[in-house]
Amino acid sequence: MDVAVVGATGDVGRQVCTQIVERRVLPPTARLQLVGRAGGASGRAVHGLRADLVDAYDEHAPLLDVAHSPEDVTADVIVVAAGLTPPARTGADPDRRVLAATNGAVLAEYADAIARHGSGHEVVVVVTNPVELGVAVMAERLGRHRVLGMGAWLDTLRFRRELAVELGVRRHRVGGFVGGQHGEDAVPLWSTVRVSGLDADERARAVAALRRGRTLDALPAEIAAAKDELARVAAADMGAAFDLIDTWPADLRLVTRPWMTHQSGAKTPAGTASATVDLLEVILDGREIVVAGQVALDGELDGRLDGTRSGPDGDPHRGVLGVPVVLGPGGWTRVLLDELPDDEARRLAQAADGIAATVAASGSARSAVPVPSARLDGPQGGSGDGDDAGDGTDRADRTDPRDRAASGGVRGAETSWVATVHGLDQPGTLTALTGVFSTRGVSFDSLATGPVDGDGRAGRIVVTFRATPRRTRALERAVRRLATVRCVVVEPSDPPARR
Repeated sequence: MDVAVVGATGDVGRQVCTQIVERRVLPPTARLQLVGRAGGASGRAVHGLRADLVDAYDEHAPLLDVAHSPEDVTADVIVVAAGLTPPARTGADPDRRVLAATNGAVLAEYADAIARHGSGHEVVVVVTNPVELGVAVMAERLGRHRVLGMGAWLDTLRFRRELAVELGVRRHRVGGFVGGQHGEDAVPLWSTVRVSGLDADERARAVAALRRGRTLDALPAEIAAAKDELARVAAADMGAAFDLIDTWPADLRLVTRPWMTHQSGAKTPAGTASATVDLLEVILDGREIVVAGQVALDGELDGRLDGTRSGPDGDPHRGVLGVPVVLGPGGWTRVLLDELPDDEARRLAQAADGIAATVAASGSARSAVPVPSARLDGPQGGSGDGDDAGDGTDRADRTDPRDRAASGGVRGAETSWVATVHGLDQPGTLTALTGVFSTRGVSFDSLATGPVDGDGRAGRIVVTFRATPRRTRALERAVRRLATVRCVVVEPSDPPARR
């Protein structure tokens, strides 16, 4: 499978790319696409980033590709880390409204391009803040089960670490999730906490000790007071501010420690990237695991946000929220959350209201209702070819008019194609080409190689295959972006004019 990182040269994007290569998430035959902006600093920097990664990891690096426009983004998994980031300096609190206004347009541009030109099977991991807005924009256009925000998983890992430190154990022995909104409205789900080696009674006593007789209802006021105190202490001694955080309860540390880290000027790219790559590994490995993430819900919580079940006394929640979900190769499949204690339900409801207000104010999401499961690919249903645009626009009206001609007027039908590829005459060219097709589930009907051209550098490869017009366009773009390919031409093997 291939991965694309949108915003590859930003603080987080660069860390994501580096960790993908360093942790060997992708094999050498797979492709990592570094996406920047044509005409801007990132458009130049992606070439330098590619060279730097090759210098550092040439022995096991995947194929490194560069793209400069939303239309050129093509991969099985897409990490979206582009856009404005909050300033990292003392006294600078991130303004989510400014982030939403600026980044909403960027998110919409990439979402529209992926919807128009993608394969219809991409899984998108949203890093760009506000991550909930990114999920809303992407899910509306691509299908909600294919989009996951990484904020709740990063918060979950932070929460588990805070618990582990206080319990005196390693983080991998601690379970538990954080939901809600990434940032100050993160909701520690104490009811989900588990500790390896403790039975139910021992766990209950441990959690009670960790909570120090508090409920989540008090947390917002505690966070506001803690920020004021930290700002005062940090003005004289930054180290003393971090020492002060260590004296507070785990759920208060969960929010204030990353806030103070940002105030120090350090930012948090390493932790953010590590959590993102964790999610990539789950998706690429083909296994299913329970994680936390921001997702577009359509009634899965059964009205439990206000402490009641759906029906006369409660309405099912529809909108973006961080919750524990089952994540697999095709995206997330279901929410795993038992009945909630009242304080957790109230805090999740408050976070949901805040997210809804942010999404509505941005104007980047065209509707408040997420794309229903019936439109999705894979186990959630749908045609498998992603023909529904997800925004009320007929897919055939948004794509090349030759699509209907190639398929005899039947939208989304598979037809025969012939691709002529001129590639460098060197080891790995044919492997890279076959990898593009195999990872997209397309087999060759035939493959033939031609003679090397006059300068002795490139040869011709001709393949025939069957695919829908949309998937064929994605294949053509992916092959064209291969470093060992000079050019590619894809045509119907039996166009209507000949028939």
